[in-house]
Amino acid sequence: MATRTPATSKRHLQLGADEAVLAKLGYKQEFRREFTPLEVSGLAFSYTGVLPGIASVLFYAIPNGGPVAMVWGWAFVGPFIMCIGLAMAELASAAPTSGGLYYWTYSLASPRCRNFLSWIVGYSNTIQTITGVASVNWACAIQIAAAISIASDQAYTTTNEQLYGIYAALVLSHAVLVSLGTKVLARLQRLYTFVNLCLCFIVIIALPIATPPEYRNSASFALGNFTNLDGWPSGFAFILSFMAPLYSIGGYDASVHMSEEASNAATAIPWAIVSSIAVSVVLGWGINVSLAFCMGTDLESVFSSPIGQPMAQILYTSLGRKGALALWCLIISTLYIVASNSLLVGSRQTFAFSRDGALPFSRYLYRINGYTKTPVNTVWFDAIFVLIIGLLAFVSTAAINAVFTIGLTASYVSFITPITTRFAFKNDFKPGPFHLGKLSFPIAAIAVSSMVFMIIVFFFPSTPQTTAQEMNYTAVVLGGYMALAIFWYYCPVYGGVYWFNGPVANITQVIKGERREENSISEKEQRDAELSVSVVDV
Repeated sequence: MATRTPATSKRHLQLGADEAVLAKLGYKQEFRREFTPLEVSGLAFSYTGVLPGIASVLFYAIPNGGPVAMVWGWAFVGPFIMCIGLAMAELASAAPTSGGLYYWTYSLASPRCRNFLSWIVGYSNTIQTITGVASVNWACAIQIAAAISIASDQAYTTTNEQLYGIYAALVLSHAVLVSLGTKVLARLQRLYTFVNLCLCFIVIIALPIATPPEYRNSASFALGNFTNLDGWPSGFAFILSFMAPLYSIGGYDASVHMSEEASNAATAIPWAIVSSIAVSVVLGWGINVSLAFCMGTDLESVFSSPIGQPMAQILYTSLGRKGALALWCLIISTLYIVASNSLLVGSRQTFAFSRDGALPFSRYLYRINGYTKTPVNTVWFDAIFVLIIGLLAFVSTAAINAVFTIGLTASYVSFITPITTRFAFKNDFKPGPFHLGKLSFPIAAIAVSSMVFMIIVFFFPSTPQTTAQEMNYTAVVLGGYMALAIFWYYCPVYGGVYWFNGPVANITQVIKGERREENSISEKEQRDAELSVSVVDV
């Protein structure tokens, strides 16, 4: 890194430190670091979107335990989610780069298998972020349809064609928004965070006050009733309800992919992960308790409401048509925010993976727009991919619903691998400013074990008696995608096994006064031999 003129402000000094960290990891600074630590935390929290997340997947909790699943299932899963977040945060602090998970995997795995593992994690993480955009936008389209149903006193129902039209309009609007400059996107996080927090407190405080007495539940019902509508044994049904909190507080890597646009990234990113999970767990539990006390006792009618959304039905009976419509529109607006941030995060993962040449058309995807200084090409690439995924709605409801679990399952594959490689292989891992000390291994073990267990659960259908139309297609769709990724890696002559060598340095470095250019194969091999996940002392 070239000699720098002494900075005159704390911000300039921090930007220099962040560039030095990124240079040590092998990359030049291409983005503008406009995200403050508070805005990164806000992005992580609004990306989680705890209230719209609950509204989108309440149909997993109500038939698989009812109030017990909503209240105690959420509380039970919270500590496991935090363990995953802590394990991820420690890695993010050590190597804050947009590539994140596949970079960590390559750096920590054995030279014998690190290219392949990095490839698999990169493709898992890419499909996770893209299907995440698809699932949130589809949920948003359904919630808009529910709003139309509420406004028409449940007289109007939307068709699949109309739902897809709403979905496509949402995706295209997000693509336009996310193509804006980094500074605009960073400042928007303040508004997004404020709206999300206010809406959570409205539901927690105002809903119980406004609910008519006939729909208010006793403490024994709200905290102790177990309702099983889908037919699985009660214990397994309770486990299936974990999908609700796991989806609602997913995307722990969101802030990781913004590492190259955040100031003081080695500290800001891990704390964004941990703080967003902590706040989401607490607020989410409060929301579920409020709903359990205000949903009435006829859970089957709530679940099978003609509105099409259990939470919308709860609001309808508690607040009336006008009140429910007003609050539901606010929930839709927060879900729109989640979808926008999902595309923002996904475009950065796609950019990072194409920077290392792993994706088809990488030479066209790895480009920064000269005007906005953002990766506009990857934004629209992801948007087109999302539009294609939405066509699953015309196959069956189960097929499009599989997108929800595909995102979670793929994310767990990409989370498990770097966490495991850190301890499974001999490496020179050097923690960053955020580290867990002696708790690192037990927390990682809990995180990995819980994710492996839930991956298996995610493959089960919603009911034990199922048909081809109602089958859980997660294994089919995700398995097909990963099979294509593996085929692309081992494809004769053209496969990644012949040319993919993990993260590719794109910077001429000067470290500790010594200039070194990494433009030859021998230098690349030397860097690989010495590579460890560490930060630069600046």
